[in-house]
Amino acid sequence: MVVEERIARKPRRSLAWLQSIGIMLKVAETQLRLISRYPGSLAIDVIMPIVTTAIPILLGRSLTGSFDAQAFAANTGTTDYVPYMLIGSSMLTVVTTALWNVGFWVRREQQTGTLEAIYLAPASRFWVLAGVALYGMVRSLVSLLLSFILGCLIFGINPLQGHIGLAFSFLLLGLVPVYGLSLIYGAVVLRLKEAGALIQIAQWLTSLLMGIYFPITVFPPLLRWIALVFPPTWMNNGIRAALLGVGWFFDSWYADLGVLAVFAVIMPVLGYNLFAVVERKMQRNEGVGTF
Repeated sequence: MVVEERIARKPRRSLAWLQSIGIMLKVAETQLRLISRYPGSLAIDVIMPIVTTAIPILLGRSLTGSFDAQAFAANTGTTDYVPYMLIGSSMLTVVTTALWNVGFWVRREQQTGTLEAIYLAPASRFWVLAGVALYGMVRSLVSLLLSFILGCLIFGINPLQGHIGLAFSFLLLGLVPVYGLSLIYGAVVLRLKEAGALIQIAQWLTSLLMGIYFPITVFPPLLRWIALVFPPTWMNNGIRAALLGVGWFFDSWYADLGVLAVFAVIMPVLGYNLFAVVERKMQRNEGVGTF
């Protein structure tokens, strides 16, 4: 009898996993369908990194006549300042898009009155949030690829320089803690019922801590330590080091990748649990659907 019960449980567990994955994929598909109705938003994802790369380069050239590559190399470890800034701008777009996707998804569901309906659905919120994150990853990766290729063509950069496989490893692993951070941001949006002002604050703080135009070694000690506990900083520097050889934080790629792996374990757990705590407190008080 016990053996028969164990055998019967296995198909049910497999079916439950398939249903959960199906929920995640359906949520991601729904979000992709929605964003496909707004091609302008997708175009901005591609164009913005190129614009934010061009601004400091053109400003430097207009003030000095030519960008001082040697002075730049003394601080960063590379004379290739154009790809250095293009990578930084592209990573900034990836990170802020992750925060934007989760935060504005929460706010939109609040304002349209559908958030409570989602909570009443016979589906785990974990898989719903995973679907939103999956959509964000797909959107970010496609936009990043198109933006980087277009930027390389415009600025005359060789897109195949460096260790591309290692750079992709840092990118894919780095996206995991980034979406853990996005859950923390989503919890703040859920509690404060505000997304626009928060994303503007997050965007400027992110651009500072990641060092999109400069290495974090120029920071004062306290700010440098804050930047080092910010996971996107490791992803950004890892990609630059793999492609441009700017140097690793711990003098080896596997040590830096190991730190990023630790963040990849900690941040999703921390983000989801914080989101769940805020969610439970609001359900006991005013409710999650109020706006």
